[in-house]
Amino acid sequence: MPSLGDTAKKQRIKYFLISFLDLFGTMRAKIVPAGAIDAVAKSGAGFAGFATWFDMTPADPDILAMPDPGSLIQLPWKPEVAWVAADLVMGGKEVAQNPRQVLKRVVATAAKEGYELKSGVECEYFMITPDGKSISDAADQQSKPCYDQQALMRRYDVVAEICDAMAAIGWKPYQNDHEDANGQFEMNWEYDSALRTADRHAFFKYMVKSIAEKHGLRATFMPKPFINLTGSGCHVHASLWSTKAKKNVFDDPKDELGLSRIAYHFVGGVMHSAQALCAITNPTVNSYKRINAPVTASGATWAPNMVTYSGNNRTHMIRIPEAGRFELRLADGAANPYLLQAALLVAGLDGIKNKRHPGKRYDINMYTEAHKARGASRLPLNLLDALRALEKSPVFEAGLGKEFLSSYLKLKHDDWNSYSRSLTDWERQTTLDC
Repeated sequence: MPSLGDTAKKQRIKYFLISFLDLFGTMRAKIVPAGAIDAVAKSGAGFAGFATWFDMTPADPDILAMPDPGSLIQLPWKPEVAWVAADLVMGGKEVAQNPRQVLKRVVATAAKEGYELKSGVECEYFMITPDGKSISDAADQQSKPCYDQQALMRRYDVVAEICDAMAAIGWKPYQNDHEDANGQFEMNWEYDSALRTADRHAFFKYMVKSIAEKHGLRATFMPKPFINLTGSGCHVHASLWSTKAKKNVFDDPKDELGLSRIAYHFVGGVMHSAQALCAITNPTVNSYKRINAPVTASGATWAPNMVTYSGNNRTHMIRIPEAGRFELRLADGAANPYLLQAALLVAGLDGIKNKRHPGKRYDINMYTEAHKARGASRLPLNLLDALRALEKSPVFEAGLGKEFLSSYLKLKHDDWNSYSRSLTDWERQTTLDC
């Protein structure tokens, strides 16, 4: 592989964004001129870890961001700049709590067992006013706005520029739509290996925000920015492939839904760890206003409320739309792209190892007939419940690593405690006259 310096000369790159995501999914970066990139690629770009969302102190040495040349993406809207994902080193050792490296370790574990996870993500987002107070299109007012052509075309300039950018960098985008909430959109591109999908997911969020800003708008992936509207999910479509045979081991044409025994065990593993998984897939206080939510303005939340699976039925946590893959509908827009893939793979591998069965398949409408799903577990009602489930999970402790899990739980408990110390208008309105 050519050096980043050689790539810069060939592709007329002037600057490199050496980038990583912290535990809260915030993208951090330094901008490095092309003339210095080879030296930085060798020694790393230095960051103070405590200044980001990592479990570190001001006394810790610098974390060094080592760029991965294979992840390079030239910004289509600013081609003199290239984005490069980085792995982190501190004191000569890898930073175990770095989400990208967590995923790489889990991917390596799967490879030793002969498996590769391939996945695609459906990232929903809102286009809102710069102050964040309302959706950006005042005319987007339909009670059922999903697939609204008028509202979609009023944002054609933004959507088309994002889609053109994805095409230019080889992602093979295939459809874009107005989603179920007013002001909400979704854009889809082709699935790939878990790490590549995670890198692209991370970059996609940055790209959408940047292009929206270019058009005087603001894009948000917040799970539930408006209480009366459908929240933003991040559905994952997953299949597992044999590294030797290079074939999809989830596929079984003899099964009613087209899934193999391995696939059902994988699904069983995800369902077994669902409550703990929520702490990763739904990582914010706001996340729990999307799942278990009351009916929204459109008539449905499109988010799960219980741990169930079904065929082509969107009211369940896991949907099996066609042979050889399943859709996890649990995650939301706040999910860390790397931890989302890592946690899904850990849970699924545990299911295969322990031959976990997903239980009874339900084909009912879970929004109106959930009482018929006897024995099905409910999803956590809040972030604290999810964190407590994660603390008790031997599956994720073993699969994600004790050091990562300890750091993640510490910072997320701090986040919950910060929320608990806040005083809301609702509390004042309902309690002042008690």
